[in-house]
Amino acid sequence: MEDDAEPDLDEVAQQDGVGFKVYRRRWFVLFVLCLLNCSNALLWLTFAPVADQTARYLGVSLDQVNWLSLVYMVVAIPLGFVTTWMLDTWGLRVSLILGSWLNMVGSFLRYVGTLKCLPPAVWGFPLLMCGQTLCAAAQPLVIFSPTKLAALWFPEHQRATANMIASMSNPLGLLFANIFSPLITGSAGNLPLLLGIYVIPASIVCLLATLGIRGSVPPSPPSASAETSNSEPFLQGIKLLLRNKQYMVLLLFFGTGIGVFTCFSSLLEQILCVRGYTNDFSGLCGALFIVFGIVGAAFLGLYVDRTKKFMEAAKINMSLSALACAALAVVSQMRDQKATVAAICSLFGFFGFSVFPVVMELSVECSYPVGEASSAGLIFISGQVQSILYIVVLQALTQKLADSPFSVCALGEDAALSWRVPVLVMAGLFCMASCFFVIVFHTNYRRLRAEEVAAQKAGEEEDSPGNAQGAMVENED
Repeated sequence: MEDDAEPDLDEVAQQDGVGFKVYRRRWFVLFVLCLLNCSNALLWLTFAPVADQTARYLGVSLDQVNWLSLVYMVVAIPLGFVTTWMLDTWGLRVSLILGSWLNMVGSFLRYVGTLKCLPPAVWGFPLLMCGQTLCAAAQPLVIFSPTKLAALWFPEHQRATANMIASMSNPLGLLFANIFSPLITGSAGNLPLLLGIYVIPASIVCLLATLGIRGSVPPSPPSASAETSNSEPFLQGIKLLLRNKQYMVLLLFFGTGIGVFTCFSSLLEQILCVRGYTNDFSGLCGALFIVFGIVGAAFLGLYVDRTKKFMEAAKINMSLSALACAALAVVSQMRDQKATVAAICSLFGFFGFSVFPVVMELSVECSYPVGEASSAGLIFISGQVQSILYIVVLQALTQKLADSPFSVCALGEDAALSWRVPVLVMAGLFCMASCFFVIVFHTNYRRLRAEEVAAQKAGEEEDSPGNAQGAMVENED
C-alpha cells in the first residue's frame, strides 16, 4: 500500500536508528541544478578563449571583451545578498526556475546581439553585454543552491556527495567553454554560430526546471535537520553569522582561496605566454586544473560523507593547495618546464577544487541553524569581492619588460609584462590564508549534533509505553 501511495519513494534512510523517507525525484532536481550550473558557467567563459575573434567581429577593444567575463563578479556581489534571502525565504523551486529563465533569456539576447542585421555600434555590443548581465544575475541563484539542495533533498550520508556533484558541474562548464568556444568559432570567427549553439542547453534546462521541479522540498524530510532548515529568519541569520567567530574565519580565509583560484584561472595564459608557453599549452593546463579538480572532489566528497571529517579534510587540502600554488609561482617563471607546470596545475586543481564543496558543507555545520543559502552564499560573495581586488592589485604589480625574446603573447610586445612579483604575492596570500585557517579555525558540527539529539528524542518517543501499546493494537488489527 505504501508503494501505491508514494510511488516516488526510493528508500528509508536510517539515521541514528530513526528512519527518514528519501525520494527518487531528488536525482532529477540534482540533474537540473547540475545542467543549469554547467550552462551558466559555459556562458560565463564563452568569450575568454576567443577574445581576439570577439573583439574583431564586434569592432571593440579587448578590455571591453574582458568585461563580458568580469561582469559576473561585479553583478554577483550586490545580488548575492538578495539571492540568499530568496533561497531561504521563497525556496529552492522559485530560485531555480528564475535562474533558468534569466540564463535562457540572457543567452538569447547574446545571440541576437551578434546578428549582422543589427548595427554593431548601436545594438551589437550593448545588447551582448545586456544578455551577459542577465546570465550573470542568474549565477548567484545557481551557485548558492547546491548546499540548500543537499540539505533539503538528500539523507545525511549523501549530502556531501550531492553538494560535490552540483558544485563541480560549474568547473565542468568552464572546461567545455575552453574546449568548444575555439572549436566552434574557428579561424573565421563565426561568433553567431557559437552563441546560437550555447542557447540550446540554456533552453533545455529552462524547460526542465519550469515543468519538472514541482516543489522546493520533498513530501517528507530526508533528515532530522531538514525539518528545521529555515528555522532562522534571513536578517536574524545574517546577524548570527556575523557574530559567529569561527564562521567569520571561514568567510575571510577561504574567501581568499576563492580569490586566488579566480586569479589563477583568469591570468594563467598571460603569466605563461611571457615565458614562451603557447596558448594551446595554457589551455591544456587549465583543462588539467579542472579535470583533476573534479576527480579530487569526487573522492573527497565520498570520503567526508562516510567519515564526517569535514574540518580535517578542509585543512589538509587547503595546506596542500597552498604548497601547489607556491610551486606554481616558482615554476611558471621558468622556461621549458612544460611537464612540471602541467603536473603542478593538476595537483593545484586536485587539492584546491575538491575542498570547495567540503567547505560549503562545513559552513553549514559551523553556523546551524542559519539557512544554508545564507551561510554558503556569504562565503561566495567574500570570494568574489577578493577576486576583483586581487586581480586589480596583481595587474598593477606587473612591470613592462624592456626585452622579451621568448614571449608568444597574442598582442606581442605590448603584452610582454613581468609577472614574477604578482605570482609570488598570489602564492604568499594563499599560504598566509591557509596557515591562519589551519591554526585558528576550530568548530563543532552543530547540524550533525542537532540531528543526533533529534534522533535520540524520536527513539525515546518510539520506546515509550504509550507508543508500544499503540503498535500492539495496530499489529492485532
